[in-house]
Amino acid sequence: MSRSLNKVTLIGNLGAAPEVRSTNNGGRVATLSVATSRRWKNQGGENQEKTEWHRVVLWNNKGSNLADIAERYCKKGDKVYVEGSIEYRSWQDREGQTRYTTEITARELILLSGRGGPDGESFSPPKASAAAAAPQKSESFDDFPEALDAEDDDLPF
Repeated sequence: MSRSLNKVTLIGNLGAAPEVRSTNNGGRVATLSVATSRRWKNQGGENQEKTEWHRVVLWNNKGSNLADIAERYCKKGDKVYVEGSIEYRSWQDREGQTRYTTEITARELILLSGRGGPDGESFSPPKASAAAAAPQKSESFDDFPEALDAEDDDLPF
């Protein structure tokens, strides 16, 4: 039996506040712009960095309110964990040109940026997921920055 997998995991920062809209049938959808970066040293020993931008789509459906949670808690610059699947779409624009887009349809969203709550307390909204919620750890990637800065100088590609 042949099996396949379409799974995307991103940890990055929001480039803008979520764009939230309602569909014709009353559903809600949010779109996030998530930046991921990688750093390496070139052959001359100079530091290099490349940033990729990802379009992430979050729907309110099947008991999850990912769009509402993004609208309420996410803001530009926040660090987020997103898990979902990659999708490619095409459509005809008003001039008849074929347009293409690549999107990540999120199943899970975890907000990694802490927020200052009342009295300066640390506030972190609940994990948002289309699946059953799992216990949330008190640690974040901010506590272990070296986990995100792995250098892959020895990779042949």
